[in-house]
This record gives sequence, C-alpha cells and structure tokens, in this order.
Amino acid sequence: MKRNFAHKITSALSAVIVLLFAAALFTKCASTMTPTGGPKDTIPPVIVLMNPNNFTTEIDTLHPPKIYIEFDEYVQIKDQQKELFTSPQMKKKPSVIRRGRGIVVTIKDTLKPNTTYAINFGSSILDNNEGNPLHAMRYVFSTGKEVDSMYMSGYTADSYKADSVGKSFIFFFPADSVEMTEEWDSTMFKHKPAVIARAEKNGIFIAQNLKPIDYRVYAFEDTNGNMEYEPSVDQIGFLDSMCNPSRMPGFTIWFDSLRHYPSAEAQTYFRMFTDRRFMRQTLSGQERPMRHKAMLYFGAENPEVVKLEFDSIPSERVIYDPQNIAKDTVALWFDMPAEELPDTIKGTITYFKHDSINNLVETSDKLRLAWVYTESKAEREEREKQEKEREKAEKAGMPYEEPKPENPFKVTMDQSGELNKDKHIKFTFDYPLTKFDSANIVLRKMINGDTTKVDYHFIQDTLNRRKYELHAEWEATANYELMIPSGVFENTAREQNDTITCKYTGSDPAKYTILKVKVASSNAQAKYILQLTNAQGKTQKEIRNVVAGDYIFEYVTPGDIMVRVVEDMNGNGKWDTGDMVLMRQPERTEIYKNEKAEQLISTKANWEFDVTIDMDVLFAPITMESLNKMLDDKEDERLKKVAEDMAKKRAEEANKKNNNNNQSMGLGGMGGGLGGALGGMGGGLGGSTGAGGLRTNTMGGNMR
Repeated sequence: MKRNFAHKITSALSAVIVLLFAAALFTKCASTMTPTGGPKDTIPPVIVLMNPNNFTTEIDTLHPPKIYIEFDEYVQIKDQQKELFTSPQMKKKPSVIRRGRGIVVTIKDTLKPNTTYAINFGSSILDNNEGNPLHAMRYVFSTGKEVDSMYMSGYTADSYKADSVGKSFIFFFPADSVEMTEEWDSTMFKHKPAVIARAEKNGIFIAQNLKPIDYRVYAFEDTNGNMEYEPSVDQIGFLDSMCNPSRMPGFTIWFDSLRHYPSAEAQTYFRMFTDRRFMRQTLSGQERPMRHKAMLYFGAENPEVVKLEFDSIPSERVIYDPQNIAKDTVALWFDMPAEELPDTIKGTITYFKHDSINNLVETSDKLRLAWVYTESKAEREEREKQEKEREKAEKAGMPYEEPKPENPFKVTMDQSGELNKDKHIKFTFDYPLTKFDSANIVLRKMINGDTTKVDYHFIQDTLNRRKYELHAEWEATANYELMIPSGVFENTAREQNDTITCKYTGSDPAKYTILKVKVASSNAQAKYILQLTNAQGKTQKEIRNVVAGDYIFEYVTPGDIMVRVVEDMNGNGKWDTGDMVLMRQPERTEIYKNEKAEQLISTKANWEFDVTIDMDVLFAPITMESLNKMLDDKEDERLKKVAEDMAKKRAEEANKKNNNNNQSMGLGGMGGGLGGALGGMGGGLGGSTGAGGLRTNTMGGNMR
C-alpha cells in the first residue's frame, strides 16, 4: 500500500510540474508575436520531449542509451561543471551537448544494477536569447524494474549566523551500509552516498528517489565545487539519528513563483558548522612582507613549535607573536637595527607535523625569508617631484635643500571623535613596541574653561600585542586633549614617534539609544551570551556570562539592530563549533524576535527600548512546526523587504520622470508602488510559507 500511495503522490507531483511547464509554454506561445520593444522575455525553456522518457526503468548498465531532451526554443548550457551532478555520484560526469532545440546527454560510466539514478541539471539550461534558467531540471531512470519514489525535505543553515546555507549538498547513506560506534563517526570519509540532493539558495532541499529505509544523513557546503567534503574548509551538518522517509511526517511542496524553483516545508534541520578537527598540521606558508617582519602560516590550530633558529639573528632578538586565537598565523618580529638585517634570513623551525598516516611527528623545516625593497607609487612620485625641484634650483643657480624625510614610525588611531564607556582611544602600531613611556602622556579635560588632568590606563589586546586601548572615565559632552610627546613610543625597527596631539569629546547620551534586556530562564545553571548586531548580523556589542536578570546596552547607534543569543553550554564565554566525528552539535544561537516575529529592532536617538527574552522559549527543542514557523517568518520579512525596495524604486522612477515638478504625483506613485508590490505578494505573506506560489499538499501522510 505504501508503494502505491507513494506512486500516486509522485504522479501528482509530476502532474503539477507538468502543469507548471505547460502554463509557462502557453504564456510563451502567447508572447511570441509581441512586437519589437514589447515586454522582456522572462520565461525559461519548456521541455517538450524526453527520449527515453523520464522515469524509464531497466536501463542497460553497460551500454546506457544517449538521452535526448528537447525544448520549445533553442537553449544554451552554462556552468555545467558547477551545476550538473548525478545521484548517486558517477565516476565520470555525463557529457551534455546541444543539438537542435535540445540537448544530448551521454553517460560515460558503468552503472550499478537495480539502482535509481537522477541527473540533476541545476540551473545549467537557459534559453538562448535572454538567458532565463530552467531551475531544478532532473532526468530520472532506473537500472532495475522500478524507480525509487520517496521524498524528504530539510533546511540547511549556518549554526552561528542563523542564515541559510544555499547550494549545500545532502548525502544519504543507507544505515545498514555504514558502521557506527558510540564514540565516533567516519561515514563521510569512508563511504559513498546512495542518494544526493542539493539545497536551493534559500537553504531548502527536496531529496527525491529515496527508498523506504533508514538513512544516515549529512549536509555540507561544497566550497571548492568538487563534491567532496573537506574538513576545515567546508561547513558540515548532520542529523543525530537515522531517518526513514516512510516514517517522516507529511510535508507540503510548491513551486516558488518568485525564485522560480521548487520549495517545500522542512522536515529536517541541519545546523552547519566548520569542523577543524581534521586539519592537517604543517607549515603551509612563509613570507617576509616587511624588513622587520616575517609571517608563518600553519595548516591547523595551536602548532607545537619546539625550536626556532636563524643563522644571522640571536634568538632573543626574535619576537614570536601569534596573530589570532587559533595561533595558526604567526608574526616574527626582528628586534634589531635595519642595517644589521640581511636581505635574506635563513633558519630552521622544529615543530610537530602530521605525517602520511596522520600522526604528529617532530619535524624540522628550512626557512628562507627574503625581503626586497620595492618603491611604492607614492614614493616614486615624491622622488620624481624632488628630482624636478632639484633640477629647477640648479638651473636657477639656487641652493637646494633636501626636505626632511618623513618619519617612518606608524601608528593608526583616531585623533578626534567621541568617547564613552564603550568606546575608548584605540592604538594600532605597525611593529611591537620595545619602549612605552606612558608616564609622559598627558590627558586633559576641559569644561567651562576649566582644565584638569585626567587619570587613564592602557590595556594591551590579548590577541594582538600591537594593539592598545587608552581607558578613562569619559564625561558626557566634555572636551578632552591628549598630548603624546615625541619619543614616547619606540618599536622593534628602532623607530620613534613624533609629537601627537588629539582632541576628543565625551559622547552625548541623547544621540544614542539604550537597549534594556530582561532575561528569563528556568535553568539556574545555564549561561548565555547576548550579542547586539547590526542588520547584517555583524556583532557590535556583547555581554557574556548572562543568566536570568536585567542587562543594558548603552550608547547604541540608532538604526536597525538585532539581538543574537548564544547558548553557552560550557560557560566559556564564546560560541563553540561542533565536531562531526565525535557527533557533537555546535552550540545553538538564536535571533530574538518580538511578538510580531520580527527580528529587526528599529532604534532612534534618545530612546530606550525594552525587550524580554525567555530562554526557555528561545531555545525550546526544534520541531518541524517550529522550524517551518521560523522559515515562514524569515520569508515574510524577505517579501516585505522586496516590496519596500520595489516601492522605493517605483517612487524614484516616478520622481525622476516628473523632474520633481509634481511632488504630490511622486508621493502617489510611491504609494501605488507599495500597494502594488504588497498586493502582488499577498499570497506569499498570507500563506503558511510565504512563497506565494503553486502548492501541492500531501492530503495527510508522507510526501514521497
């Protein structure tokens, strides 16, 4: 009964897709007589013939026939290597060439017996004139007597950013074909998937032609386009338990009429992360970008360096300076005069490196760090300018005085601006400092003509020894003057600073927003991280070790913001990625939403905003219903943004057309544009998924 029901559903789905293609064909036929200058063709090619037919069975495994697919117009093939893939994967990709109004597909591989195959064309087939792609085109056949016909859907998302991961591959492994232990999982490294699906740009995938069996399922972002999972390069996600499509809940599938590809409700959720466990330790690169600076690049985190020696530089004159928390990028600073540094520094590094069988062994590699002075464009222009002035002076019989050379000492800092409890004076030096006479630095405050000295202190960055912050008790609207005498700083290149004078102002709180966050949680042991981000998700402010209670973000720049929450399971004050081999999921992150399911908080100057975050609700177990509710909300926000952009564009076009002579008409155009845009998307905003396209419902039971 299940197989017959599945066949009916598949037939229904196929019929819907045929109807979609037929509708497109009729639309295109109606528009073929449009006079020159009419509406632009936006309809993709329509399939009119497949030979052998789609879903053909008992295909010869040794000599599969060539496949001919004909369209209603001439087509082009684009990005075939990137877009085309087969399920299961063939050793050699099929070749695809154009012939007449169609394409010919030649299979170059020996096929497996009793196997359902799918050739997925992605978006590689486009019409020849306008380049409209035919999305999600598939050709399915079987070397057995029947075509596997079950379906499964899911959503792939970046586990930290909570954004969709589009175009990721989903691998299905029959559970009885892979070994599993309670301690580790090597499936992605030792086995080939039986079925492959790929998510669309919105992160939604529809896996087809599955069997009614248990699968181990994994998703990965194919960064290098080779359809092979590369640890530390590709994001990976996995399901904690086996999945059988015959036992999965029913779901809805439809054609997204805005994005022009099939979409669906999600049955499964993959929280993607970068697994750095299998990064191989090696010295992957070395360079010397500056006379007093060299860089070493390691293949994995936390290299164990035993010894570092140079032929011409004493070891105590070499500063070993990791540039990040992973310590896989290291700067070497040479603390000695420039004239004593050779153009090529030779040495040896002894460290633990992975050998061919992935064991860490002590290894010595040669270092050759060459530096050649290269005149920059600005230096060349300045030299040529001075040469012309010298020549001019000599012709006039006048003495020429060489200009004083520019001080090579470099420090990056804001010499003016606003300061507050969250924003202090930042210093970034080109080289590490060997002298820092902070006692000679003077900070003064001026209020109503009165000048007083201000106490301050410097804090060095824990990850970058060239970065410092000057902290003080900044008063609102007060004026400050910072005076740094010459010679206060000296770096490893024996360079010293000139006198630096800066002026600042204490921030006026009325120009900023205050965001108050009330955190509720029934788990007294749980800790969280509150992150205030901009609309693009970039962290602006952060509060760690959060438990139930009240928290405040001050001096928030007005505009659109979001609150991201990290479920800090181990309380280490940072987000921890997952581990596929140890079958450990990454720590969850969620974006706070208000009662209207809106993520963006629009803030204004001199306003206070209050939000309450119930961690029990925010981090409730993820179900199919909650997952699809979240996807619906995201889609509604996207459509709202599209409508607003369309309205804005129409308003701009109307204003431009009227040359700003009729403001009322311009405003009317904007209102009409907004109304038209929202009206055109009403189905999406009002529907259960917000796509506004044609849907096929399962009528209960499974979609398969």
